[in-house]
Amino acid sequence: MKTYILPQTDVVAPRVVSGQMRIADKSNEAIRALYDAARAGGVNYFDHADIYGNDWHQCERKFADALQLSSLERDEIILQTKCGIIRGEGYYDLSYDHIMKQVDGSLEALGTDYIDFLLLHRPDALVEPEEVARAFDDLHRSGKVRHFGVSNHTPRQIDVLKTAVKQPLAINQLQLSLTNCPIVTQGIASNMARESQSVVIDGGGVLDYCRANQITVQAWSPFQARFFDGTFLGNPQFAPLNKVIARLAKSYGVAEEAIVASWITRHPAKMQVVLGTTTPDRLRAVADGTVELTRKEWYGLFRAADHIVP
Repeated sequence: MKTYILPQTDVVAPRVVSGQMRIADKSNEAIRALYDAARAGGVNYFDHADIYGNDWHQCERKFADALQLSSLERDEIILQTKCGIIRGEGYYDLSYDHIMKQVDGSLEALGTDYIDFLLLHRPDALVEPEEVARAFDDLHRSGKVRHFGVSNHTPRQIDVLKTAVKQPLAINQLQLSLTNCPIVTQGIASNMARESQSVVIDGGGVLDYCRANQITVQAWSPFQARFFDGTFLGNPQFAPLNKVIARLAKSYGVAEEAIVASWITRHPAKMQVVLGTTTPDRLRAVADGTVELTRKEWYGLFRAADHIVP
């Protein structure tokens, strides 16, 4: 697994992140098997959120209880969590009090005294940047959080935060897959007035903004066809795309999932892929199988996913 230093930080990170959103109903043995597969493949970065599971902090607690990490092993991994969504209430809260409360809850659930990365899970229309800045300063000063970022934020929303937040915003976690990639497709067809692909629905060039501002994009749901409506892998609705994926997988001698992840990691923005799988073999296949696609292969996958190249 290739590693690199995440911009704006001193963290050496892998190109693949193991997402823990779906471990709530897994046994300790299954969680340990997933963790061991990740570590064996060079993946030491684990993504959480306070709302993952059936109750606050459930998946964070399951992770900690199953692994019982020693202090030495804890220092070998990167723990990331998110806050800001209010469970079952239909609103967001990025106030100082809520951020501080949720971080303390995550620390307790994860059984650790520090979080490597804290992300703001969703944009809060009522956000006060000064409150976020105060929370981030206090969390960093106390040693509870080492680095900060956002998730699902547009360029302008990040700019609003940066009017007060002085801590570097090093991460923006965004949905991205071969079939659901407006953050890539819009830029390619930006001057094609009659094509729907040219319509700006990605927040106004968010991928290029992140790249220009040294913000690492973490791609979530890399196998999802759209928004939690099933994978495109093996789906007959995406037969042309699956044909190209299968051909490349055979050519490179890797799993089809690895080709899909490689399409994301081939982008020069140096994105990370967040895998929400709870299947050790699938995680291992991606961790062990990412390849450097050629430009022709990258664009071939892009066109096979029914995106236009003018």
